Amino acid sequence: MLDAALSSYGAQVVLATSSDENHPPENIIDGKTETFWISTGMFPQEFIIRFPDNMKIFTVSIQSYNIKRLRIEKGTSDDADKFETVADTEFEHTESSLQANDISVNVLNTTHLRFLILSGYDHFVSVHKVSVQS
Repeated sequence: MLDAALSSYGAQVVLATSSDENHPPENIIDGKTETFWISTGMFPQEFIIRFPDNMKIFTVSIQSYNIKRLRIEKGTSDDADKFETVADTEFEHTESSLQANDISVNVLNTTHLRFLILSGYDHFVSVHKVSVQS
């Protein structure tokens, strides 16, 4: 299966609510778990991934630390101003390993995915990798 959320495929992080020069949002889509994006410590936090083409998406996989509740929304307009919820889930807390979650979304037509981190197990959360199976 194709991972449509890779920067090498043409995906882009077009918005993130926080940014650290050592851990930029682009790390989310570089395909590596060693690099990551880190939040600033307040909730909600969000980031938006734009795809180069309209996508059909079946599963979103996310590797992270300290995320408690996550909502995923799809957008179909070019300017990413209207979104519709496709998943709302709570993650289990892990102490010494990455949270690894596969979320079924079954989205037939989208150009953007918005990830809203609604709460965390700590003040800061990190997202190491997002994969989108289409």
